[in-house]
Amino acid sequence: MKSRLFMATALCALIGMNASARADNVLVSAASSLTNAFTELTIQFQQKHPGTKVLMSFAGSDVLAQQIVQGAPSDVFASADQQAMDKAVKAKVINPTSRKDFARNEVVLVVPVSNPLNIKSLADLKGSGVKRVAFGNPATVPAGRYTKAALEHSGNWNMVKQREVLGQNVRQVLDYVARGEVDAGFVYSTDALAMGDKVKVIELIPSPVPVLYPIALVQRANRHPLAAEFLTYVLSPEGQSVLAKYGFAKP
Repeated sequence: MKSRLFMATALCALIGMNASARADNVLVSAASSLTNAFTELTIQFQQKHPGTKVLMSFAGSDVLAQQIVQGAPSDVFASADQQAMDKAVKAKVINPTSRKDFARNEVVLVVPVSNPLNIKSLADLKGSGVKRVAFGNPATVPAGRYTKAALEHSGNWNMVKQREVLGQNVRQVLDYVARGEVDAGFVYSTDALAMGDKVKVIELIPSPVPVLYPIALVQRANRHPLAAEFLTYVLSPEGQSVLAKYGFAKP
């Protein structure tokens, strides 16, 4: 049931983007964790290009890659990991020469701000009182893949998996924690920063795989002529300043 509901939601998002797409819109597909930063970047880019509208579509990177492969109109794809971008490149829907890493992030362990179980470290998740730990589905969510790799590296994966509550994107995991529906969760540090009054960061979880975000132009005949300029703006000092404001580091 959850899987069908998720696919229905993704389909509605795809239909909505198709309905809203116009020739004068720059269409950008971006990972959920980029929502706040790219919303501001979009406003600034539009101010520099009067008459141009940037239409954003935020979702899990794998979902966006799949939509683009299936023909969803998009000019720029910003992914939260290399694997999702690799899938799009392999399907030949991405211009590989335009691909650049533009931001770096980190995975952190967070708990509800009230922290009712008094969790102070990753080791505390072994406690008998800890029943539900949320993270992105590693099969479809970059944050989940980073989390799994980090926990396997530290030898904690099996312990956490026994308590798993899977999210369809990192923002959903963050909401679970903020609402106290789970005891703890693994999210990006940027997401924790965005909801600092509702979640508490307990520990940085070192990842053996760098948390790097790639961006690239979608390969399509009618790509908006300003798509390349949007990508360049993200990489520019001004664009990087906006990303830093929301907690992203340079790649």
